[in-house]
Amino acid sequence: MNDQEFLALRFEEHRTHLRAVAYRMLGSLSEADDAVQEAWLRLGRAGSDGVGNLGGWLTTVVGRVCLDMLRSRRTRREDPLDVHLPDPIISSPEGAGPEQQALLADSVGLALLVVLETLPPAERLAFVLHDLFAVPFDEIAPIVDRSPAAARQLASRARRRVQGATPSAEGDLSRQREVVDAFLAAARDGDFDALVAVLDPEVVLRADYGGSALGAASRTVRGAAAVARGAVTFSQAARFAQPVLVNGTPGLLTAPRGEPFSVMGFTVRGGLIVGIDVLADPERLRRLDLSVLDT
Repeated sequence: MNDQEFLALRFEEHRTHLRAVAYRMLGSLSEADDAVQEAWLRLGRAGSDGVGNLGGWLTTVVGRVCLDMLRSRRTRREDPLDVHLPDPIISSPEGAGPEQQALLADSVGLALLVVLETLPPAERLAFVLHDLFAVPFDEIAPIVDRSPAAARQLASRARRRVQGATPSAEGDLSRQREVVDAFLAAARDGDFDALVAVLDPEVVLRADYGGSALGAASRTVRGAAAVARGAVTFSQAARFAQPVLVNGTPGLLTAPRGEPFSVMGFTVRGGLIVGIDVLADPERLRRLDLSVLDT
């Protein structure tokens, strides 16, 4: 085995971890893969001589790459979407496979990722690296060109926004499934009252249509009555919905004739649905990996 092959072997030991970091930073599976590939290229150029902790070094490199990608994304996006949903990770109701489990460690739910999308890039990086991966502020500071104290403040601001905007979910997965199943049954029947009964009065629905469907790029709907009315409108499509796990929690995939129409992730608390995140962007739905459902 030559030096390059040995370096590649060492890199592969960290690939799953690096992809998990990049997914939390970017909310995009394809961009996460690009960031990990860029880290490999940089390692190939720099080599590992003098690197005492390769995992930590690679995590820092991926953080830098993701920060640049986030800043570039903000520059390109002239008209930011009101709601931009991250790429959902779909798995069968029986549970996620090993690769999906690695991506979803630390309960990286869809609702959390939606909130992370609203953070400034430096705040997102400081929060993700420190709060989700325990990277010390001394190592985060050079990435964001701040002092460790300033990096701590970035993470603190992000943490307050995340805690204020992300509803906590019930820990009982089977209870969550029961509530989502009740929502689906009511939607299929077009039963407005039954829908309202499983929705929190202050429920928030966030939908990302990708800029083409229904004449809108995204929208936010608040309140049980408004969300229930929307669900009744789509009662026919609900006949094609099937239970799945969306980022590790109960959700629904609607796919008439096998073509994905929407993915819905739910946040359930106290036996009621407090949040619904809907991805209905046709282009992004076509890129979903649904092979895990074939079994």
